[in-house]
Amino acid sequence: MPTITYVQPDGAETVLIVDPATSVMRAAVSAGVPGIVGECGGQAMCATCHVLVRPEYLAWLPEVSEDEDEMLDCIATPRDGTRSRLGCQITCGSTDALVVDVPKGQV
Repeated sequence: MPTITYVQPDGAETVLIVDPATSVMRAAVSAGVPGIVGECGGQAMCATCHVLVRPEYLAWLPEVSEDEDEMLDCIATPRDGTRSRLGCQITCGSTDALVVDVPKGQV
């Protein structure tokens, strides 16, 4: 089973073992990972599941959709190029691990 590692702004890490089809947001909310709110429940309508994907994992992810791109313009912290993604729109997919940084604020 794949793992998702959530790195907090202070460096604290939470590592979760997940089903490959589980979104980064859903796994975090289910496990109570601080900093991932997911107010809209995964509909790409609130941007409260913003994460910064570590560069070495970006190639494994699908392209940003038009809806996701639009919501990333509404995030609470500055957008970080291609690293900024909505956790509700990404899974581990075809990789066995994913590492994301949790931004300082979501709302």
